Amino acid sequence: MYELLKKDGKAKRGRFTTVHGTIETPVFMNVGTAAAIKGAVSTDDLREIKTQVELSNTYHLHVRPGDDVVKKMGGLHRFMNWDRPILTDSGGFQVFSLASLRKIKEEGVHFHSHVDGHKIFMGPEESMQIQSNLASTIAMAFDECPSSVADKKYISGSVERTTRWLKRCKDEMARLNSLPDTINPHQMLFGINQGGVYEDIRVAHAQQITELDLDGYAVGGLAVGESHEEMYRILDAVVPHLPENKPTYLMGVGTPANILEAVDRGVDFFDCVYPTRNGRHGHVYTNHGKLNLFNAKYELDERPIEEGCSCPACRSYSRAYIRHLLKAKEMLGMRLCVLHNLYFYNTMMEEIRDAIEAGEYKAYKKRKLDGMMAGK
Repeated sequence: MYELLKKDGKAKRGRFTTVHGTIETPVFMNVGTAAAIKGAVSTDDLREIKTQVELSNTYHLHVRPGDDVVKKMGGLHRFMNWDRPILTDSGGFQVFSLASLRKIKEEGVHFHSHVDGHKIFMGPEESMQIQSNLASTIAMAFDECPSSVADKKYISGSVERTTRWLKRCKDEMARLNSLPDTINPHQMLFGINQGGVYEDIRVAHAQQITELDLDGYAVGGLAVGESHEEMYRILDAVVPHLPENKPTYLMGVGTPANILEAVDRGVDFFDCVYPTRNGRHGHVYTNHGKLNLFNAKYELDERPIEEGCSCPACRSYSRAYIRHLLKAKEMLGMRLCVLHNLYFYNTMMEEIRDAIEAGEYKAYKKRKLDGMMAGK
């Protein structure tokens, strides 16, 4: 259940209650594709760095270790020792990212596994069954994420199919949640808005899926090659046509600046691999811009990554030491950078929530963006 606590312009401060705990929004979900955050980050670490929601990947867990294995182990929460909410994406994005390995039909998508090439079929029912086996808190509907450069005719047909698939997802989830052996009979379903960069298709689709009265709504198919300006234009057009009394989730986004801009347009949920991927390559976020710790100027730098930061890396280690670890290819270097970046994102979301509550979001956004740009 979603409760809208405060609005500041279009920015929303909400509270989403789930069977695995309450999510304070806006929220950044920390991406653990294969039921682990890349960079040797444990679930104990996630609690320490203020993670509210962990996100795992349906397709990858279906391939390895197998969703049947996860179900036998009691579901994802028990398997990975995480007692807070988990969102699982549907496998729909892999339809996009594994374009060379798949064939789309009305019943679903035929894949070849990226691991060993074996044939996989996934349609709406299969995606829901896999996610039910994983027993996540929130399941995403199975959709097609068309390329941002696909023509309008293709995107129109794709979106119509995604709507048909969404109805099948809803029916199948209702069936699965009623079964006696379902681990999480309270699993929620979010639908996904698609339509590329075409405002008319996006708005019509938003209106259609809103009628299905789902637990939440995502805007998909952005951050896949279009410009930031195009992304913001689509959000300006679409978000007003999604229900205000439900969470709005912008999938796969993004940079701190993207998040700040999207919150200003009414978005509640975010996820992105940037903080973990960049951290593994020695790129760390600060309030004064992004630093590359491989740079020689940090060789004798005794300061933490960011003064005043309370993350595990900044509490105990210098830039010089972390740089040494990265140069020596010691895993601890990657781990500390990932912990710092996720802490930075999670802390920024706290600040965003406080600013909306105080009615000062516009001023906060400007201050934050100016600070990050000043360091460049």
